[in-house]
Amino acid sequence: MRKSGFTLVEIMIVVAIIGLLAAIAIPNFMRARATTQQNTCWNNIRQFEAAKAQYALEAGLSTGATIADSTVLNGYLTNLTVASSCPAKGAYSNITGIGTPVTCGIHGGPV
Repeated sequence: MRKSGFTLVEIMIVVAIIGLLAAIAIPNFMRARATTQQNTCWNNIRQFEAAKAQYALEAGLSTGATIADSTVLNGYLTNLTVASSCPAKGAYSNITGIGTPVTCGIHGGPV
């Protein structure tokens, strides 16, 4: 009579299949995560640029001017603040300069 259960070979085949699936899935997941972070960074840069342009128009600031208190831009931003950091652990710069593009140390400038 045969005992019920799995043989060592059957278990090894299942483990090998799971390992193969993981080897395929993990790099794709990491690539998708990096792409998402980059797209989020660029969208944040676009929002900063739009907020600066709108504030400059309302305040009568011209190119080359600097916004004295950057927190006033928070009113023009949705789901974002001036203190926000890049999703990939970078930092945004040139947030207060009118006419100077906002940049991120990791993903670069405006798109």
